[in-house]
Amino acid sequence: MRDVFPLGVFTSLDAGLGVRLDVAKELSIPTVQLHAPAPASRTEAHAAQFLADLDDADIVLTCVFAGFEGESYASIPETAHTVGLVPRDQREARAAELCAISDFAEELRSPAIGLHVGFVPEDRTGEDYKDLVKVVARCCDHAAENGQTVHLETGQETAAHLLDFLADVNRENLGVNFDPANLLLYGTDDPLPALRKVGEFVKSVHCKDARRAPEAVRGKEWGEEVALGEGEVGMTDYLRTLHEIGYRGPLTIEREIPEDRDRQKADVAKALDVLKAARAEVLGE
Repeated sequence: MRDVFPLGVFTSLDAGLGVRLDVAKELSIPTVQLHAPAPASRTEAHAAQFLADLDDADIVLTCVFAGFEGESYASIPETAHTVGLVPRDQREARAAELCAISDFAEELRSPAIGLHVGFVPEDRTGEDYKDLVKVVARCCDHAAENGQTVHLETGQETAAHLLDFLADVNRENLGVNFDPANLLLYGTDDPLPALRKVGEFVKSVHCKDARRAPEAVRGKEWGEEVALGEGEVGMTDYLRTLHEIGYRGPLTIEREIPEDRDRQKADVAKALDVLKAARAEVLGE
């Protein structure tokens, strides 16, 4: 596996939110992030089988991403009410599940776990915000015991607010999974300036593309996710900025496409071509 910008893809075991591992193998993709499987699949037997599959495919697992039952991305308001650790009535139960996912990730020898923490409350002096800070800090401490970093995915807040939150949680193993398309989809920030602001905390990235919603509804309605290279991110500029901030890690393709193996392979192959061309230009290969 190459040292700078190895390619990767977001994959899944049973949840249908990522590309099948055999597709990654056929495309010779050297790294994957994994969407955490449902609780019933988080067993020693499943972990052993997945590790064997990774070894057979010569693929390295870089991060296990948490998701929680009851989350909905049907609309931006629905996302705000249901996603991550922000919903108060779900916070403690989801924090416990995140720790359980960390334990499963440790069985998979993953160096990191990731999640959408949700729409972080804007009032840093409010009790809701303070409680969220404590809960995330506690989860970070649990992950640290498993030798893991915790990556918060970008999207629901501005880079400035994310920096404040990272500072308030104040854990050395807390970082950022930077997804430029999410900032466009949510209408929260401009991807490349935001990347420069949070650069020192970027531990992993997604390569995804999107277009903003029309200005009149931006931040209220979704933008549009599109195939890599067809949106407003600009993959060459994205990789160039990643290189400038010192990031050298995997470029993980995230593309939510149907459970159609042939389409998965075709779409990911096209994304790989886009990234390889951008990488060659940035690195002068």
